[in-house]
Amino acid sequence: MIFRKTLICFAAAMLPVYGTSALAAARAPVARTPIDFSHQLDEVRAERLEQLVERFNSQQKDYELRLVRRLEGDPPALVNLVTREEQARFAANRVRFRPLHEVMREAKLPLDGGKLAPELRVGISDARGRLFALPLALSTPVLYYNKAAFQQAGLDPETPPKTWWEVQQAADKLFDAGSRCPYTTSWPAWVHIDNVSAWNGAEVSDTKGRLAFNGLVQVKHIALLSSWYKSKFFAYYGRRDEADHRFAAGECGMLTSSSSLYATLRDNATVEVGIAPLPYHDDVRGAPQQTLADGASLWIGGGYKAGEYKGAARFVSFLLGAEPQVELTRAGGFLPMTPIARAAARSRLLKIDTAGLDIAYQQLQGKGTLRALRVSQIEPVRIIVEEELEAVWADRKPAKEALDTAVARGNAVLPSLKALQPL
Repeated sequence: MIFRKTLICFAAAMLPVYGTSALAAARAPVARTPIDFSHQLDEVRAERLEQLVERFNSQQKDYELRLVRRLEGDPPALVNLVTREEQARFAANRVRFRPLHEVMREAKLPLDGGKLAPELRVGISDARGRLFALPLALSTPVLYYNKAAFQQAGLDPETPPKTWWEVQQAADKLFDAGSRCPYTTSWPAWVHIDNVSAWNGAEVSDTKGRLAFNGLVQVKHIALLSSWYKSKFFAYYGRRDEADHRFAAGECGMLTSSSSLYATLRDNATVEVGIAPLPYHDDVRGAPQQTLADGASLWIGGGYKAGEYKGAARFVSFLLGAEPQVELTRAGGFLPMTPIARAAARSRLLKIDTAGLDIAYQQLQGKGTLRALRVSQIEPVRIIVEEELEAVWADRKPAKEALDTAVARGNAVLPSLKALQPL
């Protein structure tokens, strides 16, 4: 009897303890589903992207987006930021990815590819306009110039060169004023093959899809750059963005590079930078036409769970909002994806200089056809082109021989066009 009473009293005493624990467990936050977002950005750009990731994580409690650096050969993460140079390789391995429009449809979240400007959808949408990736961080090449260097050379800092002939005249004066780098360029295949061709109405491929960027316009242009290199008007620093850093340090008078660089140069106290449209050849009939929008796009990896795909769709929906797109434009100089975001960017960025954005829009709205095949997006071909261009700069080959060789070598390794077509 005494034992029974003791047991009953013990049990009664423990009830509040167990009751409190159960209540605490019920109130404990549910663990967030982790989502990896892989990238190959440099440290500065990764920090900017991290701010956007943190904003997404703070606005919902179901998912934890984590930035991870992608190494060569890594399998796709759930969310992947794919650079311009990687895009063709990702498209060729499409079985490892999920089309974005499918992921959004299954998550019952809207995605109207038709609301995005046509120039932003090239290469990442199908014939029906459905997106299989998101054009997250796109830009187009422009001309930058050092206003102080222009003034020192007797050039009008408010009247930048419009044509390549005017660039040569400016380079001549900069050189005479003591500049060791009157003109330089980043991303040579993207700027001087893909975009110089499009801007001047020349094709990079024929009607059968074979590479053909060795026409009169391209040969003349590369020969001109070769003459500048020999005259020390043109300084070459590498295949990627090495020239950006030289220009930002005040070493160069002019630079052709991505319009998104303006966000960085704008805040750089070293150089008072001017920005102008990409120069064109005024002796080419119909020029200028239209430059190309390229950059980083967001792809969804295959083989994940339904709940994880829902989180990825939530992140895409977040990115399509006007505020995140304005932030991407403010921090990275990238083109807003939707008309609403473009209008918001123009109204909310009034406190900073939006010249880079305005010039990029101006170039993209020009006349001309949208080109799906781009040399800079096919990595093996891009490498071949850059090798041959470097042979020109080193005076080992004339421009025509180098471009003829690049076309022949490129066609020999060109993947099947079917592998590069949209889903």
